Amino acid sequence: MRAIVFTTNTGHTIEYVRILSEKTGLSAYSLESSLKELPSRTEIIYCGWLFANTIKGYKKAAKHFNIKAVCAVGLCDTGTSIDEVRKSNSISENIPLFTMQGGINKVKLRGINKFMINMLMKSLSSKKDLTSDEKRMLELLNSDKNYVNEENTVEFMKWYNSHK
Repeated sequence: MRAIVFTTNTGHTIEYVRILSEKTGLSAYSLESSLKELPSRTEIIYCGWLFANTIKGYKKAAKHFNIKAVCAVGLCDTGTSIDEVRKSNSISENIPLFTMQGGINKVKLRGINKFMINMLMKSLSSKKDLTSDEKRMLELLNSDKNYVNEENTVEFMKWYNSHK
């Protein structure tokens, strides 16, 4: 693998990219800069932010690069929602997929993303009997907390160290 390529929205993904770049020694490029600086079909690790199980930038990266692993950063707990994210993004079973809990920063959200988060919060807040998952999601949405930490990269690093 030659590089980490990423897309970030509110900064949680870039925090993970910095950790992964330091631990792997791989250079990191934003998706836009990588399209100019890296040759087509370069072997990369792609890191993108999750929105409704969609990894932003993944499809564009997959058209240009040979993706060896994917790190999806979102509100879900680290290591969860793998099947849903894989299906929503049509990620082949032979590409390792890692989900890492990032957080939310509503101040940095813009446009349709801000609108959709606000609608989700309003919908969950008005619901009478929330499931435990819905309660947790509402807590996360209201917290603006950053869950990025090195511990959330352990499974990825195990994979990476066995595939260098």
